[in-house]
Amino acid sequence: MKTGVLPAQALRQLIEIGALAGSPPIRDDQLQPASLDLRLGPVAYRVRASFLAGPGRSVEGRLAEFTMHKVDLAGGAVLEKNCVYVIPLAERLALPHGVTAVANAKSSSGRLDLLTRTITDGGIEFDRIPEGYEGPLYAEVCPRSFSVLVREGQRLNQIRFRHGQAVLSDADLTALHKKESLVSGEAVISEGLGFSVDLRPATSDLVGYRAKPHTGVVDLDRIGHYPAHDFWEELRTTDGRIILDPGAFYILVSREAVTIPPDYAAEMAPYLAMVGEFRVHYAGFFDPGFGYAAAGGAGSRGVLEVRCHEAPFVLEHGQVVGRLVYERMSERPETLYGAGISSNYQGQGLKLAKQFR
Repeated sequence: MKTGVLPAQALRQLIEIGALAGSPPIRDDQLQPASLDLRLGPVAYRVRASFLAGPGRSVEGRLAEFTMHKVDLAGGAVLEKNCVYVIPLAERLALPHGVTAVANAKSSSGRLDLLTRTITDGGIEFDRIPEGYEGPLYAEVCPRSFSVLVREGQRLNQIRFRHGQAVLSDADLTALHKKESLVSGEAVISEGLGFSVDLRPATSDLVGYRAKPHTGVVDLDRIGHYPAHDFWEELRTTDGRIILDPGAFYILVSREAVTIPPDYAAEMAPYLAMVGEFRVHYAGFFDPGFGYAAAGGAGSRGVLEVRCHEAPFVLEHGQVVGRLVYERMSERPETLYGAGISSNYQGQGLKLAKQFR
């Protein structure tokens, strides 16, 4: 097995050898170019607090300590805002030697401010799964802005598999940018490709959205259903700055249009904490072909999911707020993001989750 992020065809091989399994069996439409969508099981456990299993301990055992009540997801159930739930997933792993995994929220989960993380038996950190792990997977879900209606089988998070390490050095990333033009404008390269916030759009003064504090429930299956103004306040500015309110959640957009070439994948990472009292990104995977012209992208903006922390913070146009860490694929995926696989956010600009219109 070559070093790099494993594409869909390699994930099929993992399924064939039983390293990646599901009950019910994994569906072909769960396979993305460089990741696998994970499905919710039939029950959720409302717990008192977020937790990690810890060395030598199982999630099931910890659930016995922290569960307040069970919620049946088979017919659909509401996960309430600011409550924490642990949901067994339909998939389980038996990772081969040299293969590790990392999980992340899907784009629509991040844009709904659904804090969605993966936990495992014996786990000591969220979303990171070591080589040799054999056991079940669980999603920890905490709706932060909106209560949501979820059902068994829905997909809130995704998992990416790696053989070895294939992160591009700054020198390699600089060379790739010269060849492929990874970002519009000047490339800021330091432990990844930096990107900044757009607060001076060319054709409008609309720069983003802020989640309203008191709204109705969002049914995740209703696509293009909810009027955006019922859930979001528009943010407009003509002076290239906004003030972030502590505790508020924002949807903004990167100033740069980004490209992920077919032989690479990327993950969004937070910028240095010293630049401000806010966090950027919940959904961090960028698949091969995102923004790529041959896959219908021609450069796509990165949507920024931003939460401000302890103090109000002035965010300025062009301020660097995050970075993309690029990795090599072990081989080119059989399909690219956006190329006939119903990708929702190819060629995107400022865009809310797919449930809103």
